[in-house]
Amino acid sequence: PDETLLVLDGTTGLNMLTQAREFNDCVGVTGLILTKLDGTARGGCVVSVVDDLGIPVKFVGVGERLEDLTPFDARAYVDALFPDAEAEAA
Repeated sequence: PDETLLVLDGTTGLNMLTQAREFNDCVGVTGLILTKLDGTARGGCVVSVVDDLGIPVKFVGVGERLEDLTPFDARAYVDALFPDAEAEAA
């Protein structure tokens, strides 16, 4: 395959690092899809996965439909994680 993508649930918390390590050891993951970011989940633990394993986030899911799967935008993701940071900087 051209890509081996691992789908991570944004509500999982730090357990996603263990899941990603195990899955990567078995099949060699080339990218991540982070889902369930449409509610209160922010998926901040994915930063640990990217840092620890060096696997990029390719897509994020913000709903239940195929159209809700969008390419990952690092700036938008950080802004969503830290919504007040931009206001404080101004």
